[in-house]
Amino acid sequence: MKQHKIDMVNGPLLSKLLVFSIPLMLSSILQLLFNAADVVVVGRWAGSDALAAVGSNTSLITLLINLFVGISVGVNVVAARYYGAREDKDLSVTVHTAMAVALLSGVLLLIVGVAGAPLFLRWMACPENVLPLASLYLRIYFLGMPALMVYNFGSALLRAKGDTQRPLYFLLLAGIVNVILNLFLVIRCHLGVAGVGIATAVSQTISAALVVRCMLRETDSLKLDLKKLKIDKFKFYLILKIGLPAGLQGIVFSVSNVVIQSSVNSFGSTIMAGNAASSNIEGFVYAAMNAFYQTCLTFTGQNIGAGKPDRVDKVLLECQGLVLTTGLVLGVSAYLAGPWLLSIYSSDPAVIAAGLVRMKYICLIYFICGMMDVMVGSMRGMGHSIAPALVSMVGVCGLRLGWVATVFKAYRSPMVLYLSYPVSWTLVLIVHVICFFFIRSHVRRTLAGLPPKPLFGRRSAVEPKR
Repeated sequence: MKQHKIDMVNGPLLSKLLVFSIPLMLSSILQLLFNAADVVVVGRWAGSDALAAVGSNTSLITLLINLFVGISVGVNVVAARYYGAREDKDLSVTVHTAMAVALLSGVLLLIVGVAGAPLFLRWMACPENVLPLASLYLRIYFLGMPALMVYNFGSALLRAKGDTQRPLYFLLLAGIVNVILNLFLVIRCHLGVAGVGIATAVSQTISAALVVRCMLRETDSLKLDLKKLKIDKFKFYLILKIGLPAGLQGIVFSVSNVVIQSSVNSFGSTIMAGNAASSNIEGFVYAAMNAFYQTCLTFTGQNIGAGKPDRVDKVLLECQGLVLTTGLVLGVSAYLAGPWLLSIYSSDPAVIAAGLVRMKYICLIYFICGMMDVMVGSMRGMGHSIAPALVSMVGVCGLRLGWVATVFKAYRSPMVLYLSYPVSWTLVLIVHVICFFFIRSHVRRTLAGLPPKPLFGRRSAVEPKR
């Protein structure tokens, strides 16, 4: 039987980093393509109101699920550290705690999304003519939220041992079903936004079912036993310690992006259209770079669990080299191909020109953002999430908001607005590097003074004996 795992704590790293990261990269890109397919189908065959209804939900959905997606980061780190330390019993408890949390958080999001859809959309100033369709789409979308959480948390657990291939296969199958259902329900059944929502919820359920089936058939400590689903307080604390700051960071980022978008909106529809098209293209570059953040996170977690801090340095350096190369190649290529890529979204020369302005100041140096994220991945993998989250929130979000209120206010132009991105990335990267050395020193001292096991400090001090 094929072993879906990677030995992260022994031997050469580069080939293993690539084997781990490429499926992650493809998963993120596929997700973007499937989301784009939703927009294309509803825009071409359901009308502009339906398209507006789906589009108006994007930022709200992101805002509501970011917290729980962040918590799944904590699941990945805790599971990876126990896996690296060969703490099988603790790993099994973590698995069942994580899946129980996934179900509960999914149900919570379902209730909040279904009950609060119209209210949330009104808070976001959704036009009244679009509100009924937007509310309908949001409610149907959130019916699939328990499944989405189960897939995210289950995938995080599988990644903990190096399995990124099977989640990719599950996503691919679910995505194909999503596209087919979109075409059938929207074009053939004329269900409009309801059809898109149903297709999304069904595909999420399929991917979740495949992950659960996979984990039920595991033969190691990642094996899922539905009868053992229970939230262990200490494991939940460890997950939240890593995941909660990551989730809150995602929420703050979403809020700051709304402010940036409002500044873009002040330049009129042409700049808005160019900005939207460019952002869409940049999403693919970011998805590719983000795979190395997740790779660094997992490899670092396992090696800290195994008591091998020297490999943590090697993981960071090689991930930085990979994200730098990927960001440069894809970012520069995207900019050079910008006129052609932007023409896919609009044939208006003014829109294309506006999009190229944004791409010049973001795509060409996007690698800095990727390097910043990899630093965060290393620190979180070592078990420290609060410091990088605070630096990112204050540095990235705070600086951008301050930039809008001062520099942009004094020199109003799209160029000046877009400059806030590379400036904030560069400054935050520098601070992250400084934080990394402090955290690295602390972790090394801790590992030197304690035996490899137990993993998270002395068991007698925090965790009861089992």
